[in-house]
Amino acid sequence: MSTAEPSRAIEVAEIEDTSLLAFYRDMNLPERRTFWACASGWALDGMDFMIYPLVIGTIIALWKVDAGTAGLAGTVTLLASAVGGWLGGYLSDRIGRVKTLQLTILWFSFFSLVCAVVQNFEQLLVARALLGLGFGGEWAAGAVLMGEAIRPQYRGRAVGSVQSGWAVGWGLAVLAQAVLFSILPAESAWRWMFVIGALPALLVFYLRRYVTEPEISAAARAQHQASGGGPALWEIFHGPILKTTILASLVGTGMQGGYYAITFWVPRFLTTERKLSVVGSTGYLATLIIGSFVGYLVGAWLADRIGRRNLFLTFSLGAIAVVLLYTQLPLSNEVLWVLGFPLGFFASGYFSGMGAFLTELYPTRLRGSGQGFCYNFGRGIGALFPFLVGALSTTTSLANAIAIFAVAAYGVFFIAAYALPETRGRVLHADS
Repeated sequence: MSTAEPSRAIEVAEIEDTSLLAFYRDMNLPERRTFWACASGWALDGMDFMIYPLVIGTIIALWKVDAGTAGLAGTVTLLASAVGGWLGGYLSDRIGRVKTLQLTILWFSFFSLVCAVVQNFEQLLVARALLGLGFGGEWAAGAVLMGEAIRPQYRGRAVGSVQSGWAVGWGLAVLAQAVLFSILPAESAWRWMFVIGALPALLVFYLRRYVTEPEISAAARAQHQASGGGPALWEIFHGPILKTTILASLVGTGMQGGYYAITFWVPRFLTTERKLSVVGSTGYLATLIIGSFVGYLVGAWLADRIGRRNLFLTFSLGAIAVVLLYTQLPLSNEVLWVLGFPLGFFASGYFSGMGAFLTELYPTRLRGSGQGFCYNFGRGIGALFPFLVGALSTTTSLANAIAIFAVAAYGVFFIAAYALPETRGRVLHADS
């Protein structure tokens, strides 16, 4: 049993149809609108975040900053997203999932535009930090919204399929890079990349018109108001829920620390240690992204097929194996291109189970706060990895630095996931 379980007995729905698309066939119109809104949000979220790793080489060259300092901007973004995710999750428990989602999207879209007009690295650092607040809050609100809107027997596949939107956004960022850096000088192309990062603001119009608050969330907030108060910000650190919060935060740290150690620096690894041009590396990144997209979908299917925890254990071990092959063996560029697929597959697929897992670990009244804190605490600590990899790469190869921090992170991920219970198919209630 989960250490966060409510007083009522845990109810688990039977999962009869385990095919990947069964959830979509059975969706009603409001559910499908929520699904596509969140999937689009994740895609634009992924595009917005991955823009900076793709232009980091240009930033280093133009403003004469070292790799560790350049990585600091990525770290600051993720640290701010940890705070934003916790506050965004708490806000979604207070004012609703949909309204919080709208506010956070507008926030990080605006600061992406600010990034496009900064005049030095210090200004960029501040702009990325402010962008991170909305970036983290968007995930927290969107993940809870999806987890509550989907029936328990389909939750893993639905939330996991939405997560695959991140790979789509990553692909859009790489495509934008290939086009803009081909037709514009690098000095201005990177600024237009950040302008494109403001596109998520358009999604707010769709959210306002078509997406409604989940009934379970609205009912829980009505109960809070009737009783004269809502959940406290610190409630996830009290009583039996504390153990769940600690372990789930370690899961978030390991899974994201490993992911950021790899994806943040692979573009730089390809252009420096593999001597590829920015445009020439596009094909390698495309293979990585395709593997990532397939990993998200397979992970979504496995989350309901074998369970959330087994998904985490399997993919963390797979990621360790592939990252060591990718960075430590003297492989040709052709073989490295092929290895990009399993690297993207194992370094991304486990995310598909995380949204549903956190949704099922926490009671409704604390779901936004708990989910937002644990996932984004992981982002905050994982945020150190781009900086640490960059700093370590000044004394060893970038390949070695990536491998050291990725393997350490996935080890933490495996151990913490093993210590938590399986939650597949749990039925959610407004009063639990």
